[in-house]
Amino acid sequence: MRVRRSALVIVLAGAGLVAAVAGTGWCAGLRINMTPSYPRGLWQIEPLNRAAAAGDLVFICPPDTAEFQRAFARGYIRRGLCAGGLSPLIKTVAALTGHQVDVADRVFIDGHPLSHSNLRRTDSAGRVLAPFAGGVIPAGELYLHSDFAGSYDSRYFGPIPSSGLLGLARPVFVFGP
Repeated sequence: MRVRRSALVIVLAGAGLVAAVAGTGWCAGLRINMTPSYPRGLWQIEPLNRAAAAGDLVFICPPDTAEFQRAFARGYIRRGLCAGGLSPLIKTVAALTGHQVDVADRVFIDGHPLSHSNLRRTDSAGRVLAPFAGGVIPAGELYLHSDFAGSYDSRYFGPIPSSGLLGLARPVFVFGP
């Protein structure tokens, strides 16, 4: 009986320690990325004290829409603390309010090709991917991109509100490409 109680105390203390470390990391803006769009590992949300700019690598909460709930159901997005219970995305800001985005077999921004922006017609499970129709980025929205060919980004869901911007994404301890 005494051994069981000691084991229970050790397990509970260990669980408490893990929860305390995780909570401290969360409050410090630390997040774990397990998706292949950017290197897997530990990232930090760094406050952004200015408007987002093209080229910024950011954490952003997706809006709670049917499109993103479908993305969750397909496994493109994980559970998290953003609206709708979704996790934030790590993406590069590729276009801002007023930029013209044209989508064909690849993406063009203001007439210039966006590197690594070829579109896929299906995902890795063979499900159809409908591309964003293109157009001028509306006020208060951002067009997001990742160089990873299989990334679920604005090539498919279009621009999203900049109000979901959490901050810059900074790698802390990452591995892989």
